[in-house]
Amino acid sequence: MKIRFGYVAMSTMLKNASPSRTVTAKAYRQLAENNPEAAKNKVRRAGSENLFNTLRILRHNKAYGVAVYRFSSKIIPLATHPLLADWNYTEDFRDQLTTIGDFVRENNMRVSFHPDHYTLINSPKEEVFLSSLKDLEHHCLLFEEMGLSQHAKLVMHVGGGYQDKENSLERFQENWKRLTRRLTERLTLENDDKTFTAKDVLLLCNRLSLPMVLDLHHFKCNNEGETLKDLLPLILLTWNNTDLPAKFHISSSRNQVDFRSHHDFVNPEDLYPFLKLAREINVNIDVMVEAKQKDRAMFQLVKELSAYPLIKQINEATLFFN
Repeated sequence: MKIRFGYVAMSTMLKNASPSRTVTAKAYRQLAENNPEAAKNKVRRAGSENLFNTLRILRHNKAYGVAVYRFSSKIIPLATHPLLADWNYTEDFRDQLTTIGDFVRENNMRVSFHPDHYTLINSPKEEVFLSSLKDLEHHCLLFEEMGLSQHAKLVMHVGGGYQDKENSLERFQENWKRLTRRLTERLTLENDDKTFTAKDVLLLCNRLSLPMVLDLHHFKCNNEGETLKDLLPLILLTWNNTDLPAKFHISSSRNQVDFRSHHDFVNPEDLYPFLKLAREINVNIDVMVEAKQKDRAMFQLVKELSAYPLIKQINEATLFFN
């Protein structure tokens, strides 16, 4: 069983390489009052720097054998904000987006976006749903401008429970019908740490024929007594016909008091029992490390796991479990 590891957005090993430089709406508005073009240029510079640093990170990943990576959702500042509704940002950044997409394809990398928490398909408020739809279309458009196939996925949560989880699940399915195919082909759903359990999300994924991303830390925080042994084969089935290995998220608790928050690093004991389960089924998987120390935490986790029985390290970001 081959296990590829990846990380989220930022490298803690590269200096001055943030892909998430931002411009606040307040700062934009203040500058635009006197000089609208200067305000837009400020946003353009931030976006260009984010894309430049994204390519730097991808090159860093290639050097260390990292084939799984999540782009920052803040890569284009204010892209969906009403203040810049007339901004054709893909035209401004077309060359950089094309270069990034070419690099991803040439190096067989698996990339994704994770839209922010305010992207809620199951919101009972129409304006929130429409705003969420706009955000999803923005992320989808970036993948399209990069020239990336449907293998480049958007990972998102089901949304809010709104004091009625069953109705919220039904509303997700109803609103799902309003999404275009270009979106539905890229979406995957993830269990969360408070409301929708892995069992809930698996049910929804089966109904909508969607792949499911299992977050192992969220599973510990939020379950109804079901076991990973029972769920794992069913989750793996949701990835059939995608031509992609199933994807999992791993993190460790900051501490017992703040159990839901992520630690700087990942304790290998939080992942190893799951890897033993996956090994019994003998399928290749991808693991996204969600830790404060980003790539540094991922490399440390791979190294520590390589000392476990029957695990061999292939490179800095890949293991083989015999």
